[in-house]
Amino acid sequence: MGKSLFEKVFEKHVVRKLPSGQYQLFIGLHLIHEVTSPQAFGMLRDKNWQVRYPQRTFATPDHIVPTEDQMRPFKDSMAEEMMTHLEKNCKQYGIRLFDMKKGEQGIVHIVGPENGLTQPGMTVVCGDSHTSTHGAFGSIAFGIGTSQVRDVLATQTLTMAKLKVRKIEVNGKLRPGVYAKDVILYIINQLGVNGGVGFAYEFAGEVISNMSMDERMTVCNMSIEGGARVGYINPDEKTYAYLKDKPLAPKGDKWDVALAYWKSIASDKDASYDDVVVYKGENIEPMVTWGITPGQSTSVNGVIPSLTEFTKDEQPLIQEAYEYMGFNANQKLSGTKVDVCFIGSCTNGRLSDLQEVATLVKGHKVASGVKALVVPGSQKIKVEAEKLGLDKIFTAAGFEWRQAGCSMCLAMNPDKLKGNQMCASSSNRNFKGRQGSPTGRTLLMSPAMVAASAIKGVVADCREVFAK
Repeated sequence: MGKSLFEKVFEKHVVRKLPSGQYQLFIGLHLIHEVTSPQAFGMLRDKNWQVRYPQRTFATPDHIVPTEDQMRPFKDSMAEEMMTHLEKNCKQYGIRLFDMKKGEQGIVHIVGPENGLTQPGMTVVCGDSHTSTHGAFGSIAFGIGTSQVRDVLATQTLTMAKLKVRKIEVNGKLRPGVYAKDVILYIINQLGVNGGVGFAYEFAGEVISNMSMDERMTVCNMSIEGGARVGYINPDEKTYAYLKDKPLAPKGDKWDVALAYWKSIASDKDASYDDVVVYKGENIEPMVTWGITPGQSTSVNGVIPSLTEFTKDEQPLIQEAYEYMGFNANQKLSGTKVDVCFIGSCTNGRLSDLQEVATLVKGHKVASGVKALVVPGSQKIKVEAEKLGLDKIFTAAGFEWRQAGCSMCLAMNPDKLKGNQMCASSSNRNFKGRQGSPTGRTLLMSPAMVAASAIKGVVADCREVFAK
C-alpha cells in the first residue's frame, strides 16, 4: 500500500516518538512576524537560550503595518513598539528580516513563497493560523502558538500528534466567474468549520490541478477555517516552474537534488486515506458568507437558510448569526447594501488577484458612499502591479490603492470598520469584531465578487456586473 504526501513528509521529519504517543518533529522552515514572536524571544532570554538554527527562521512585519502612512516611527505607539522588538530580536539572534526599508516586506504567507523559501516536502510553521497556505507547495504547514514559537526557536522541533488524512477531490471544470476562493468556501460549507478537526486535507482533482500556484495558495490558506490543521496539494510541474529562479530557491546542482526529492514525496497512486470526498466543479457558484463563521455561506443568488435546516446543537449559533448580522432566514444575500469593500490579505492579495480585478473594473466606478480598498500583499507585488499600471486602473475606478500589509483582514492597524458597517471582503474570517469594530459585519467572497459589490454598492453577482 502506498503513502500520502503527508505520511511521507511527516515520517521524514520525525526525531522520535514520545511516551505520550505524540512525535517530536523537526521543522524545516520557521516564519515569524511581529505579533506572536516578542513574547517567545522574551522566554528565550529568561532562560538564557539561543536560537538553535537561525538560518531556518525568517521574519517579516505584516499585521500591524499601516497601509497609508508608513513613516517611522508609526503613529500607533504599540505598533511601533512591536516593530522595534522584531528588528531588535532579528539583529540579536541573526535572523533574516524582510525589511520595509529594502522593499522586502509583506504578509508572511506571501513573502515566504515569493522568495522561494516555501518548498515541497518541508515542514513549515509560523505563529499564525493561516500557515496552511504554504501547503500549496506540497509541504506540511501549520500555525503554532507563542510557546511553540519559543520551542521551535530553541530546538527547531515541535511536539505534535500525527493527523488523519482526508482527500478532497474537485473534478470537472469551474464555470466562468467562479474562482479558487469560491471553491474553498464551498468545501467549508459542505464539510463544516469543524469537519477537518484531526485531519490534514489533501486537495486533488482536475479543478485543483488546473489552478495556478496563487490559486492553490488561496485554497490551502483557508484549510484552517474548515477545522483542518494542514491543507496541501501535491507538487507538480507548476510548482517547480514557480520556484525556479526564486531568490532563495535551490540553485545549480542543489536544484537537481531538491527536484528529485520533491518528486519523490508526492502521494502514491495507491495511497490509503482515512476519508475521501468528491465534488464537481460545475456545481460551484460564486459564494458569499452570511454569518459569523466561514461555513455559514451560500451562493450569491441563494438565500440564508432557515433555522430548521440545522441540528438543535447548531441552532443557537445560527440564531446568534442572524441577530449579529441583521439577517433573516430565507433572505436573499444579493442586493444587501455594503459600506466597505476590501481586496487583499494572505488569501487574495497576490499579483494575479489584482490583475484579475483590474481587468474587470476597468471602465467601471465604485458606487457613491462605498469605501473600497486594494491592498497588495507585499512590497514586491506593489511594485509589479504599478509597473503594469494596475494602480492607475484602480484609482480611476474609485478604489484606494494602499501600501502592503494585512490591512483590514484583522484590523491590527488603522484599517478598521466603524460601527456596524457591512464589509465585502476577500479575506478569510468573518468572526465577530474581526475587522476592527465590535459590531462590524463581514461578508467573505472572491476578489471579483468584492469588486462587483463595490461597483453596485450592494452584494452583486460578478458574472452579471462584468458580463461582456
